[in-house]
Amino acid sequence: MIKFTLKCIHDHQFESWFQSAEAYDKLHAAGMVSCAVCGSESVTKALMAPSVRASRDAVPAPAPTSAAPDTGPSRLSAPTDPRGKAIAALRTRIEKNSEYVGLEFAAQARDMHDGLTPNRAIHGEAKPEEARKLIDDGVPVLPLPFVPRRKAN
Repeated sequence: MIKFTLKCIHDHQFESWFQSAEAYDKLHAAGMVSCAVCGSESVTKALMAPSVRASRDAVPAPAPTSAAPDTGPSRLSAPTDPRGKAIAALRTRIEKNSEYVGLEFAAQARDMHDGLTPNRAIHGEAKPEEARKLIDDGVPVLPLPFVPRRKAN
């Protein structure tokens, strides 16, 4: 898996995970990568800093302090930044307008693509190798920027 920082034509920046750089290129070429904030399909990779792991001997950085008091778990359930709000709105829209099929996602997406079952909006979970096979076979799928509610804390 690889995480890219992406930027749309309206200067919205967001992050998304892809199976590989090739998977991103394939989805982007198919017009299946869109802005998480405004939905624009005019998206490019933004400048990213590499993720570097500190050595075992490194002294841990002190915990950041903030003037705002920690409000506990409720703070996590209500995003306050524009990106968090956009992802929450996207999640609500997807959950309202599609059927959650769980771990049967890959099989059901393939059956719809092959014409064995009627097309409908679905979302669910797939193992990385299942998702890669769907993409390789031309089945239109897209990773979502959130985990299923059953896996969320």
